[in-house]
Amino acid sequence: MQKKCRNMCIGVFDSGLGGLHILRSIVRTIPQYDYVYLGDTARAPYGHRSQETIYEYTKQAMDFLFSAGCGMVILACNTASSEALRALQEKFGAKQKILGVLIPAAEEAVQKSKNKRVGIIATTSTVASNKFIRELAKLDPDISVFQQECPLLVPLIEEGEHNSRETETILKKYLAPLLHKKIDTLILGCTHYGILENKIRKIIGPDIAIISEARVVPKKLKIYFEKHSELEKTLRKKSIIHFYSTDGTDSFKILGSKIFGRPIEVKKAILV
Repeated sequence: MQKKCRNMCIGVFDSGLGGLHILRSIVRTIPQYDYVYLGDTARAPYGHRSQETIYEYTKQAMDFLFSAGCGMVILACNTASSEALRALQEKFGAKQKILGVLIPAAEEAVQKSKNKRVGIIATTSTVASNKFIRELAKLDPDISVFQQECPLLVPLIEEGEHNSRETETILKKYLAPLLHKKIDTLILGCTHYGILENKIRKIIGPDIAIISEARVVPKKLKIYFEKHSELEKTLRKKSIIHFYSTDGTDSFKILGSKIFGRPIEVKKAILV
């Protein structure tokens, strides 16, 4: 079994490398805490899998992170947040906090949208769940929401092809229907897509607001700790980060270091 962190760490889970983009922003905002990152790269992407499979994979990840000494876990994976978060919160209970990234992004979109026309790009599973549509409707029943599934983006990013011409061509194809709907706000509904934000901005122009979880989540997490001081006091504050991957660690280390913005060391994780 993996070595436990003293006291409590903050866990961050994603199906692959995309969550490193969020972790990078979190660490920049609140660097004092200890973190454990887990990427299930051996089974990524999650976007095309059944709800039962997504739940089981994510449950295994939660077991790993809580056994590693995490006091709370952030599901940086939107697919896991949309398909498994509620059930996992019920299973693990109040003492083992699990937070998603979908609701903070929806809240930010409602605040930013001026014409109440919000577009969403996400994985096939997230789009099929209609979770974003329901959350946005709760916040503003008058808002119009347009979704676009983007099944090819996560595999391209996981393979390190996010700077290729092929990726840009695919992005234009995915974004065209949303631009046709005259959206004024675009939610990047998959953690991986934040890595493509500059390319997306180039395609959609300067007038459409982009909701990136890499910017939203750190801000919301900081506020969360201010409101839950009893949890914050249990967190270890030595600025140590542990990285785990369920697949080969060499490729994760190379590409992950680029995404995270500094060299990282990665250990192999076995999920059961």
